[in-house]
Amino acid sequence: MIIDSHVHFWEFDPVRDAWITEEMSAIRRDFSPDDFSLFLNENQIKGCIAVQADQSDEETKFLVSLAKENSFIKGVVGWIDLTSEKLEESLQNYQSEKLIKGFRHIAEGEETCFLLQENVLEGISKLHQFDYTFDILLRQDQLSDAVKLSEILPDQPFILDHCGKPDLKTNDLKDWKSNISELAQNPNIYCKVSGLLTQGNWNSIDEKSIFETLDFIFLQFGIKRLVFGSDWPVMLLGGNYALWLKIVSKYVSQFSKIEQELFYSGNAVKFYKL
Repeated sequence: MIIDSHVHFWEFDPVRDAWITEEMSAIRRDFSPDDFSLFLNENQIKGCIAVQADQSDEETKFLVSLAKENSFIKGVVGWIDLTSEKLEESLQNYQSEKLIKGFRHIAEGEETCFLLQENVLEGISKLHQFDYTFDILLRQDQLSDAVKLSEILPDQPFILDHCGKPDLKTNDLKDWKSNISELAQNPNIYCKVSGLLTQGNWNSIDEKSIFETLDFIFLQFGIKRLVFGSDWPVMLLGGNYALWLKIVSKYVSQFSKIEQELFYSGNAVKFYKL
């Protein structure tokens, strides 16, 4: 059984979704649950987590509505204004929406130290009070922020998206490895094995570099804190769903059946309380 911990859905808007540039033509269109459902039986996928791709309350409501209409969407990682004076009120209101499991801010698009700003930190600190997780999305050069964040809020359940986005184009991973090692020391931090198809050259998948990245990630976090994800449909820029599953399946074949079940679904169920 597979639960894909990182899937996006959107109705493409060229203004709102300006981050999807012309060179990303493969994903400059709508992506719906109907599109994703094609993978379910074909790849033994039993469910997914829908993750925000837009910074708005409307995005969270949109994903919740999709989850209510499609039972294979097991949970939602939405967006919320972490700096709002009404944050606690909003979090309280969301308590009735059991499909919302956590929140994310696209911090990779912000200046370094964004997550460490006092008002942002105060906002993230409130998530734990309401039993919500927080997805950390940062570039490789911002990862030291995640280390500091985890030190300041050690009890907050965090999950690192896309293995911390290692630069597989240059393979200059010294700082990435150092920060990943520090992050992994906190038992409340999980890591998504996702998004690696777009971290290298989109036109030439380097399986060797991906496997070396996974070697390090699995060594640091261990099988019980690693979660399978795809980053569909963004991953289409560097390959396709079948290719990613093939690469990951080949790598995790070294683990026992029980360990593979943890990686493919059990750890996601535990972290997101599915």
